[in-house]
Order: sequence, then structure tokens, then C-alpha cells
Amino acid sequence: MPTKEAMQAARVKGQDLVEVAPQARPPVCRVMDYGKFRYQQSKKDREARKNQRIINVKEVKFRLNIEEHDFQTKARNAEKFLTGGDKVKVTIMFRGREITHSDLGKNICNKLAEQLTDISTVEKRPKVEGRNMIMILAPKEIK
Repeated sequence: MPTKEAMQAARVKGQDLVEVAPQARPPVCRVMDYGKFRYQQSKKDREARKNQRIINVKEVKFRLNIEEHDFQTKARNAEKFLTGGDKVKVTIMFRGREITHSDLGKNICNKLAEQLTDISTVEKRPKVEGRNMIMILAPKEIK
């Protein structure tokens, strides 16, 4: 129907002509109350915002000569973060000449990744950046 006729019909009913699908050819319009339409749109937007999940990056720091019990404690923390839906940044800190033993740091990263392999995937492989080695673990997608 032509735009002028649609606007006339809306005016007769005491309502507004609202364009609901502007990308369609021809554009789709509906005779309705514009205030009610805006309220429903804002309600839909609020619901969508409420349902989306913000992914945080949590950090777990290790030292090169970490003891087994401390390693297991930090691994449990990383597991808790991953099951909560957050990514985990694993940082191995080197002091002094420890940086020459980056292979030991890589072993710690691989051990942690292997321990958490059922709930996580390695998003970024272990890499030396300055005096730290960094690896990022992401939670596995649940299917």
C-alpha cells in the first residue's frame, strides 16, 4: 500500500505507522502505538544484555622452582576459573639467570595444560615475553 494511504489509515485509528523492517524490499511497516513499540524493543535489548556472558581473563602465576603441592593448588584455582567460564593466563616468572632455563618453564606450562586438558584448550602456546613466559588457556565449548 502506498505510504500516504498507510499514514491516513494509521491516523484514522489514532495510532502510528511504524517501520519494523527497513532493510526489506519494500520496507515493512505496521500500524501500532509507537511508544509501546519502543518499550518492547528496550525490553528485548535488556533481556539480551542480561543473557550475554562477559569473559574475563584470570591470571595464575608460577615460579620456576615451584613445589608440587603449590603447583596443585594453583592448578585447582585455574580449574575453578575455567569451569566458571573465564580464560586463564598462565605466567611463569623468571628471576636473574633463570631465564636461560626457559625449557623448564615450558615443562611447567605443558604439565598444567595436560592436567586441565579435559576442561580447557590452549589458546596461546607458551612464549617468552621479557622475563615472563605466558600461555593462555580457554574453556572448552560444551556441546
